[in-house]
Amino acid sequence: MSVTNIGDYNAAHGSDAIGLRKLKAVHWNLEAPRLYEEALARGEGQLARGGAFVATTGSHTGRSPKDKFVVRDAATENEIWWDNNGAITPEQFDTLYSDFLAHAEGRELFGQDLRGGADPVHGVNARVFTELAWHSLFIRNLLIRPDRATLATYVPDLTIIDLPSFQADPHQHGCRSKTVIAINFARKLVLIGGSAYAGEMKKSVFTYLNYMLPGAGVMPMHCSANAALDEAGDSALFFGLSGTGKTTLSNDSSRQLLGDDEHGWSKDGIFNFEGGCYAKTIRLSRNAEPEIYATTERFGTVMENVVIHPETRVPDFDDASLTENTRCAYPLDFIANASATGRATHPKNIVMLTCDAFGVMPPIAKLTGAEAMYHFLSGYTAKVAGTERGLTAPEATFSTCFGAPFMPRHPSVYGNLLRDLIAAHDADCWLVNTGWTGGGVGTGRRMPIRVTRRLLNAALDGSLSNVEFRRDPYFGFQVPVAVPGVETEVLSPIETWNNKTAFHETATRLVTMFQENFKRFAAHVDADVRAAEPGLAAAA
Repeated sequence: MSVTNIGDYNAAHGSDAIGLRKLKAVHWNLEAPRLYEEALARGEGQLARGGAFVATTGSHTGRSPKDKFVVRDAATENEIWWDNNGAITPEQFDTLYSDFLAHAEGRELFGQDLRGGADPVHGVNARVFTELAWHSLFIRNLLIRPDRATLATYVPDLTIIDLPSFQADPHQHGCRSKTVIAINFARKLVLIGGSAYAGEMKKSVFTYLNYMLPGAGVMPMHCSANAALDEAGDSALFFGLSGTGKTTLSNDSSRQLLGDDEHGWSKDGIFNFEGGCYAKTIRLSRNAEPEIYATTERFGTVMENVVIHPETRVPDFDDASLTENTRCAYPLDFIANASATGRATHPKNIVMLTCDAFGVMPPIAKLTGAEAMYHFLSGYTAKVAGTERGLTAPEATFSTCFGAPFMPRHPSVYGNLLRDLIAAHDADCWLVNTGWTGGGVGTGRRMPIRVTRRLLNAALDGSLSNVEFRRDPYFGFQVPVAVPGVETEVLSPIETWNNKTAFHETATRLVTMFQENFKRFAAHVDADVRAAEPGLAAAA
């Protein structure tokens, strides 16, 4: 049975190169119009008013981190942070791979030849095979699309096979459930089965780069980035987990957007890993986030789990009946002020975004280099409802490097890289709370986005460095006393609480959580980083 190949691709390196056999057809590198036609013909989704494609992902409306596994072999044994990464044996992976290939027989697949990494040296050619046409459009939106003229000679470094209809067998495949995301770094191969959540594909590319780049002295980062529009182009990084505001805060019409989620920092500056954005749409507002809202009314955008009216096909971004983790995926050039190159100079400002579920952290604090490394390794935030399967309410968590699920190496590897780069380029560091104020979840309110934007603008233009600061009695970092245009009491979290005793008890409890969490990193950091730990002495 010979496969029917449709579209432009390297005929000398087709689907058989990765072992796929007896396929009915492969649709290669189709663009949005063809993928729309294929997806609609297969009943994979609907059209929203304005032209976006809308798909639902079934039971998996977010990532499934407990179903992600790395092959444990001689090469990875001492390189992977096994406390954080599930392991399967090479034999289990081989069995899984064989079953994937058998499952694909007789099917039509969609192949996309793409690139992760805007840097011409530090990146990966990623070939992605999907059984769903809309998945092919999603990953085409999210990664960098090579010039079509180069496809005839394209050779992948990494291959991803994404088959949502495949059901894993925990007994045979060494996994936990019928869902599996298995990564074999030696074979440069990722297998995704049992989940229709498209975000697993892009996070697999991120995980691969997180493993490969540190060896080249490049810092891979779970962050968004933008740059000033002037000739200097001073750039800024925004670290944070899903739901903390990376996409929203980096989308600023007064600055150039590099990307909203994943970047690298090399000796030459910073670069985007992606060619698109994957923005949350729950409670999306045309007034508050006009750039992102506009993409939901464009042909080519993919919307995940967004509820649309059955007759008018108008999206209801306030409807969370499918999930809080509603998303839209669109090419970067859908944003008017997006960078054409995906690259910028070394950052002058580094922002660490935390969604404080307890409501005791200030809206912004200035960090020393040691404090920055401490908070980077701690990665305190709240997991926001819907970003992971089974999560229905905000939950306080410590996700090291603001992206533990995607970090295959020990956090100290990334922390030391970041510390050295901050020192070498004299970047200012800030901790920004986009979570709660006036109380925790259920009592307080979310930090007003206008307050966050005003404080960030002051940080990025340099004016915030000139105001008076006080030392926070619980966390030790520097907090501005007054900032023009921001209510003074917001800068002092205790003033926003009615019950001051409850504030003290809550802040004390959070400090203790920081201390307990950091015990696992204490032996891997220098004394100045350990000394940056939040403490109770000043409060007492």
